[in-house]
Amino acid sequence: MSDYLPTAPYRGTRDFLPAEMSVRQQVFGRLYEVAESRGFLRYDGPVLESAEIYEAKSGREIADLQLYTLTDRGGRRLALRPEMTPSVARIIAGNASTLQFPVRWYCHVNCHRYERPQRGRVREHWQINADIFGSDSVNADIEILGVVHDMMAAVGATRDMYVLRANDRVLLEAILTRIVGIPEERVRDVSGLIDRWEKAPRDQVRADAAELGLDDAQFDRLEAALKAGEDVLPELPADVLERSNLAAIMRSDAKDLVTYDPLIVRAFEYYTSTVFEVFDRDPANNRSLFGGGRYDDLTGLFSGQRIPGVGFGMGDVTLFDFLGTHGLLPEPRPEADVAVIPVSDDLLAPARGVATDLRKAGWRATTPIEVRKLGKEIARADKAGARAIVIIGPAEWAEGNVTVRDMASGDQRTVPAESAARAVSDLADHP
Repeated sequence: MSDYLPTAPYRGTRDFLPAEMSVRQQVFGRLYEVAESRGFLRYDGPVLESAEIYEAKSGREIADLQLYTLTDRGGRRLALRPEMTPSVARIIAGNASTLQFPVRWYCHVNCHRYERPQRGRVREHWQINADIFGSDSVNADIEILGVVHDMMAAVGATRDMYVLRANDRVLLEAILTRIVGIPEERVRDVSGLIDRWEKAPRDQVRADAAELGLDDAQFDRLEAALKAGEDVLPELPADVLERSNLAAIMRSDAKDLVTYDPLIVRAFEYYTSTVFEVFDRDPANNRSLFGGGRYDDLTGLFSGQRIPGVGFGMGDVTLFDFLGTHGLLPEPRPEADVAVIPVSDDLLAPARGVATDLRKAGWRATTPIEVRKLGKEIARADKAGARAIVIIGPAEWAEGNVTVRDMASGDQRTVPAESAARAVSDLADHP
């Protein structure tokens, strides 16, 4: 038996080495730019929350099976956050008197769920959330849907690569009660059945429906309604369509932002109307990537003030699976743009000065931690992906000069030390 502790991370969590972090930073940076271009402000919150806020509204699967909980020394039951929406609702409710509604906020946080690790699911994931609080307007829903499409475009996705499927719980409830004939007290159970509709064989779905009290005629009506797509909407009463933000979107110039699909339910109990999910169209990764919706009562857990919200959470695991499937992952950035190499220890101080000048000019520049033979330092710079190297040699430095070498072509020239940054820029301008 080894005396050493394991080097592998806890099952379902991941280490990110610099090359992978470079890719992740590039992707997330594009998503931040989209959010901020639309006026969303970044916020954050604690990873530890009261377990009650998830047990109240996040759904039984999360509360009963996936929540990491602990009891602190004061006897308080805490949880590692499995999602961010209840947390942001708490933050909004607690600071409502200081906010100018509606607010547009976004965050990038890590979340924890005890799940069986598999493709698309791990126990710790990172998630971009974008939310609008303080408006019932359909324009808030449209804004959030626009953010989704802008973010997908920012990472290189085109509309033929994915589809945004949307439903409305107002519409779904009317379909179930008025078309299928299901009693109101059974709507929640049947909604759960619909959420599993595409994940189970038809015979199993029919059997599950029978256990919920649906007879054959009701099941047939339910199946027909779910397959009808937009064609089911004219069968619904005008007052139902009037209360639905999604129905309003379908009648507006924003119609192309969504594909109406009665099968979209979303398991979280806090959604009150619009719900949506983004799906990969590629058969190799035919799955839901992320989703969101409208939650008009969630802040009611923390305050008597009604503050409606709408938003989404985009997890990193499924997003990067999508980018990998479609060949959209960026290349890692090199370790540095320029390596400044002194040929002896006594030239290390001048090398640091030249590197400082290069950084002031916007280049990422390194100097050796330990001075080694020139050939080894050049080989290291090449492996690190440096665009150029600046060699500090004794004869050249005695005259105030340095040697700038293009690592791609091998061409080099001697220039005054103060002109090193300009010489590197010339290489970049003339590859």
